[in-house]
Amino acid sequence: MCGIAGTYRWPDGGPLTDRLTDILAHRGPDGAGRYHHPAGDGEVHLGHRRLAIVDLSEAGAQPMVSGGLALSYNGELYNAPELRAELAAAGVRFRGSSDTEVLLEAWRRWGIGCLPRLRGMFAFAVFDERSGELVLARDQLGIKPLFLLRRGGGLVFASELKALAAALGGSLQVDHAALVASLLYYWVPDSRCAFRGAEKLPPGSWLRCRPDGRVERGRFWSLRDVAAEAQDGPVPDLAAVVEDATRRHLLADVPVATFLSGGLDSSYLTALAARHSPGISAYTIGFRAEDTRFEAMPDDLRYARRVAERFGVQLHEIEIAPRVLDLLPKMTYHLDEPIGDPAAINTFLICTAAREAGVKVMLSGMGADELFAGYRKHLANLLALRYQRVPRAVRRGLSAAVDRLPVASSRRGYRSVRFAKRFLSFAELPEETAFRRSYTMYDRRELLDLVNPDLASTVDDVLAEHADTYHDNALEDFVNRMCLADARLFLPGLNLAYTDRSSMAASTEVRVPFVDVEVVRAAFAVPGKRKIVGRQGKAALKRAATSILPAEIVYRPKGLFSAPLRAWMSRDLAPLVREVVQNGVLVRSGLLRREALHRLVAEDAAGQQDRSKHLWHVLTLEHWYRAATTSVRQAA
Repeated sequence: MCGIAGTYRWPDGGPLTDRLTDILAHRGPDGAGRYHHPAGDGEVHLGHRRLAIVDLSEAGAQPMVSGGLALSYNGELYNAPELRAELAAAGVRFRGSSDTEVLLEAWRRWGIGCLPRLRGMFAFAVFDERSGELVLARDQLGIKPLFLLRRGGGLVFASELKALAAALGGSLQVDHAALVASLLYYWVPDSRCAFRGAEKLPPGSWLRCRPDGRVERGRFWSLRDVAAEAQDGPVPDLAAVVEDATRRHLLADVPVATFLSGGLDSSYLTALAARHSPGISAYTIGFRAEDTRFEAMPDDLRYARRVAERFGVQLHEIEIAPRVLDLLPKMTYHLDEPIGDPAAINTFLICTAAREAGVKVMLSGMGADELFAGYRKHLANLLALRYQRVPRAVRRGLSAAVDRLPVASSRRGYRSVRFAKRFLSFAELPEETAFRRSYTMYDRRELLDLVNPDLASTVDDVLAEHADTYHDNALEDFVNRMCLADARLFLPGLNLAYTDRSSMAASTEVRVPFVDVEVVRAAFAVPGKRKIVGRQGKAALKRAATSILPAEIVYRPKGLFSAPLRAWMSRDLAPLVREVVQNGVLVRSGLLRREALHRLVAEDAAGQQDRSKHLWHVLTLEHWYRAATTSVRQAA
C-alpha cells in the first residue's frame, strides 16, 4: 500500500509532483521515489511514497522503470503468484518478488487487456516512453482511491484529494453540490468530488492521456453486468470462495493482523486467518462503560474475546475515551471530504495501535453487509412491503403512538424506539424512495429546509442520481437490487473511502477479503431469498460461516462498528455543537439555515428524535468547510 502522485504536460509539473508526494508521506513512510521524462511538448512526472509489504528490498522500490515503461502503483495483487508463473513461462525474467514488477510485466505483455485479469486492490499510473502515453487505472470495486484534475491538455493526479487541494491552493473551489450530497448521505458519493474540477477515477475504469492532448476513457469491469451474469449462473460453494479470498489476502512479507469486533464478518475472517496463519493477532475497540450504557450499545467485546480464545488469537483491546475534540479536526483532515461516520475514528485508533506494535497489514470484514444483505435497512425494507398491507387506520394509530415515545432519557437511550421511528419514516414509501430514505439523513423537504434556497435544484439532482443508480440494473429480486445499489454507492462512497483514509493516516494497509472480485461474483449468484430468511439477514454467509464458527457467534444479534454518538453529543461535544449552530461558518456563509439546525438540536435534547448522527455530520462538515475555505482565501 502506498501513495502515488504525478503530472502530465502540466506547467511546473516537477515541483508540483514533489509537493504532492510530500503531502502523501503518511501513506508510505518506508521510501520515496521520483521519475520524469519528456511527453510530447511537455513532461510526465511520477511520484511515489512506499509502504513496503511484499518484497521489502530495493527491487520493489517505485516508480519502477524497466524497458521503456514507468509505473507508480498503490495496492496489492492477490493473484500475483499465478500471473508471475504465467509470465515467467512466457520468458519474462524477474529481478525481485514484488507484485509491482508483476503488474509492470503484465502491462508490457497485455496492456489494458491485463486489467480484467487483476485480482486485488489497485490504483496506478503507467507511462510508456515510446508512445508518450500515460494511463491511469483503478480497481474493480473502488477499494483504492485515485483523484485527478484535467486542464487543457494537462493532468495532475494523487491518491488523496487533500494533496491536490494543498498543492494547487486557491485554484480549487468547493463544490456545493457535493456538500449537499454529503448532507443527504453523510458522505460524498464516488461520482462527485468536494472540489469543482477534481474527480475520482470511477471503479473498474481507465483513462489514457496522449501527447497530442487527446484523452480516452474506458471501463474494463462493470459491477452491474457481473451481478446480472451471476444471477443466471450456479451458486458456488460460498465457504470455499471466502476461505480462498482470505488465504490470498494474507500474502505479505510483514506481520498481518485482523479487526475483530466480535460480529460475524470479522469473526469469520479472523477464524479463517488463524487457520492459515496460526498465532495471528487481532485488534478490537471498546468504549467507556457510561457511554455504552447511555447508548444502549451491545457488548461486542465479550464475543471478540470468545473468538480470540477459541482460535488462539492474541487480542489487543483499545478503549476510546472522549478525546473527540482532538480527534475531530484530525479525522476531518485525513478523510479528504466531509464524511460523518464515526467508525472512521475506530479504524484510525485501531490501525494506530497496530502500527505501534509493528503491524502493517490488517484484514477487515468490510463489504459483507452490502453484498449479503446484512444491514438492518435490508430487512426493514422487506418488512415495509408487508407493513404496507396493514390497514391504514392501524398504521396511523401505530405511527402516532411511536411518535410520542422518547428515544432517550437523561440516563440512557432506547434503541428499539430509535429503530421504530426510523422504520416508520420510510415504511409507507415506494421501493426506491424507501430504500434511500432507510439510510439517508433527511427526506427532500427536510433537506430543502436545511440548505440555502439557491441549492433547491441541486437537492433534486442528488436525489435523481440515486434513483437512476438504483434502477440501473437487470436483477430480478428486491434484495439483490438493494445489495447492488449499496455496492455501487454506499461501499465505495463511504465504507471503502473512510477505511482507506483512516488506515493510511496511521501508515497501515487494510485489506478487505469480502470485496474480492470472486466473492462479489459469488454474492450476486445467491438469490435474495437465501440472503434474508425470515428475520435473519446475511443468512447465506451465516450458513457458510458455520463451517468454522460456533453458532453463538454466527447467530448472535448484529453488532455495531460505530461510536456512542448520543453520549458524546450530550456531554463532550455539546459546547461545540452550540457554537457551530449559532455562529459556525456554514451558518454565516448562508450554506445552512440556523433555524433548521436549532430544530435538530432541540429535537435531540428533548429526546423525541435521535439527531446525534445529523449533528455529528454537521460538525465534520463545519471543520472540513473551514479548512477548505481558509486555504482558498490564504492562496488568493
